[in-house]
Amino acid sequence: MLATIDLRSQPLGARQLRAVLPRAEYDVEAALSAVRPICDDVHDRGAEALYEFGERFDGVRPSTLRVPAEVLDAAVDVLDADVRAALEVSIERARAVHADQRRTDTTTHLHESGTVTERWVPVDRVGLYVPGGRAVYPSSVVMNVVPAQLAGVGSLAVASPPQKDNVGVFAGYPHPTILAACALLGVDEVWAMGGAQAVAGFAHGFVDEASADGGECVPVSLVTGPGNIYVAAAKRLLKGLVGIDAEAGPTEIAVLADATADPDHVAADLISQAEHDPLAGSVLITDSTQLADAVSVAVERRAAVTKHRERVTEALRGRQSAIVLVDDLEAGLRVADAYAAEHLEVITADAPTVAARVRNAGAIFVGTHSPVSLGDYVAGSNHVLPTGGSAAHSSGLSVQSFLRGIHVVEYSAQALAEVAPHVVALARAEDLPAHGEAVTARTGEVSR
Repeated sequence: MLATIDLRSQPLGARQLRAVLPRAEYDVEAALSAVRPICDDVHDRGAEALYEFGERFDGVRPSTLRVPAEVLDAAVDVLDADVRAALEVSIERARAVHADQRRTDTTTHLHESGTVTERWVPVDRVGLYVPGGRAVYPSSVVMNVVPAQLAGVGSLAVASPPQKDNVGVFAGYPHPTILAACALLGVDEVWAMGGAQAVAGFAHGFVDEASADGGECVPVSLVTGPGNIYVAAAKRLLKGLVGIDAEAGPTEIAVLADATADPDHVAADLISQAEHDPLAGSVLITDSTQLADAVSVAVERRAAVTKHRERVTEALRGRQSAIVLVDDLEAGLRVADAYAAEHLEVITADAPTVAARVRNAGAIFVGTHSPVSLGDYVAGSNHVLPTGGSAAHSSGLSVQSFLRGIHVVEYSAQALAEVAPHVVALARAEDLPAHGEAVTARTGEVSR
């Protein structure tokens, strides 16, 4: 089922690896032509366009775009007790981890009366997107909301697609488990809108006169959260009007393993990621042909009986999934860094030492008892992570994603006079004399 890429005795330069490592075909640029008229329509017609796109893409027209408070309360009331307990643990652990990420203001004294302070300020308002297609993701509510709250964002709104299969009080609204997660986190502004139109709704704002709980969605400063290719395309299109966290692509896992790894554990983890989407990437990097063969057998056996075997099989047979054979762990580390996985498991002898050498990954899961699914739910880490190799230059969602660092410069007359000649010299070198004159006008010197 899994193809094999044999890199033994092969050059492992960056250019060669980029050409041969497995990746999903995912062309965000091509989706822009479909997304642009949607975003333009939301800009022009607001709520009415959002209602129509709900009918067209989600198969249902909600009664109101904003989910009423009583519906959020009802979602908590009907929430399964075990799921509620799990969500509460997830929230508690995510808050503990993300609380330690909060930045503090720092002041650097460059002169006794000349300082530069870096002040950390949260964005004013964020739109948090929670997908709702093939699966229900209350965990994504936690991963988006917790860091935003701990950053001190004053205004939070969540959007998730309306579900046509909902009944009763929940008819036409997002999945009740999504709504319950929002309520448990204290989020009371939830909108029944999905896909590219949700991103556009957040970016442009709109007024829904049918919504009793406040029908205005004020434009946001930042949109975060994963979604399909159309969500990614809308983010690309509207980036600049609003900030974005990332253009999330298909999810992926890489497992760096040696002969000490349990093949059944590795197979289970590869399948767990393939369960998300037919484009999901599942990659094993190993120097052990015995492990590779055993994992192949275990994958076949497990895939045949898993609940979502059709999408799992499609993902594992796709060009984005493979077993990559390397000469040794040193080569395996080079391949792992070149791949820059969203999720990287390290299951080797002395896994902590090996994991400490990894440079590029969205999140690293160390040892046999740290599967990716732990991070998806209750490890405390964030599961909104860079995909498609972007972990080589980008980070996952965190408190920092919702903060801006502002430099505050305060110099006295004496501190300015001390550096005035340097400002003038650099201004002259750049042929910008007025820059120098803006300083000498204060110091009384002549700018030459």
